[in-house]
Amino acid sequence: MRAALDEVHIPVEALKGRGSATRLAHRFERDARQAFDDGWGTLAEDLAQAPQQLPTEVIWEDARSIIGSNDSPDIFFERSLNPYRGCEHGCIYCYARPTHSYLNLSPGLDFETKIVAKRNIAAVLRAELSKKAYEPKLIAVGTATDCYQPLERELRLTRAVIELMHETHHPFSLVTKSSGVERDLDLIAPMAARGLASVCVTLTTLDAELARRLEPRAAAPHRRLRTLKTLSEHGVPTVVSLAPQIPFLTEDMEQVLEAAREAGARSAFYHVLRLPWEVNPLFKQWLELHYPQRAARVMARVRELHGGKDYDSDFATRLKGRGAWAQLIAQRFEKAAQRLGFNRERIRLDTSQFRPPGPEGQGQLF
Repeated sequence: MRAALDEVHIPVEALKGRGSATRLAHRFERDARQAFDDGWGTLAEDLAQAPQQLPTEVIWEDARSIIGSNDSPDIFFERSLNPYRGCEHGCIYCYARPTHSYLNLSPGLDFETKIVAKRNIAAVLRAELSKKAYEPKLIAVGTATDCYQPLERELRLTRAVIELMHETHHPFSLVTKSSGVERDLDLIAPMAARGLASVCVTLTTLDAELARRLEPRAAAPHRRLRTLKTLSEHGVPTVVSLAPQIPFLTEDMEQVLEAAREAGARSAFYHVLRLPWEVNPLFKQWLELHYPQRAARVMARVRELHGGKDYDSDFATRLKGRGAWAQLIAQRFEKAAQRLGFNRERIRLDTSQFRPPGPEGQGQLF
């Protein structure tokens, strides 16, 4: 293993509520440190004194731009925004973990405990929407990290974004694993009634114990189903994401779809597990920690999905995989979705109602 991927382990019992068991050195680091037992017992003493819980730290950022563009042919949206970098939910499979490397932070525990918050997000977004050349298109919110992670209760950055979307009649969709989205139904529901908003809830599995290990600080599966139901009852178009599908772990696809349909979801999709950059060693560590007996089988199937490699970034196959196992997952999804009535109509949001925002602080007359 390269020096850049050496890690410093922390005792498992000290990681309550965290997905990663290590501060994995990021791929740009020149130096890496590894715990070493010198024979004097100091390592054991240090580990015994490690904190039982790791606190979350907020790092404020003054962003220069907010709306990101996407030209990946396998992604449905062209524009997105994310109020936060890093995510307290701690999902071990999160493909956004390697982005913390650009901040000189670990994609492991730092990604879960050092959260960058874009405190000026509403002001910068207002300026971008006010440009004369701005052309309204759907903006997907929270596509990299969850826009309703626990810090949002206090910081309300996502709320500020939706308030601006509401003011300008700008269409948006958002994706979350959190019940916190219910807080903003006073804005989302009226926009949904005008064809301006939809919500996607990620529901990887109904197995509460597996979900707790995979996504330690996200809402429990039954709570996400209740969120889907609440959103649907308020007239919000809802989508359920079964991502990622992990061989020999998330084996209840049909049951998830049935429960989501009963809760009111009308659209659904899935992706297979992706392990880019540092996500690969982090996920392998997680497997050995929580499911050592089936770790080799899981990784063998993951490689089969990606042409014999742990990960293949090819746009044509990275989300759905390739080979016999990918075909089996696709057939299961298609048959269940068709039987339950998913995806019969595409959710289309209206861009024609957009009106540029006024100066910050200026009230609306009508």
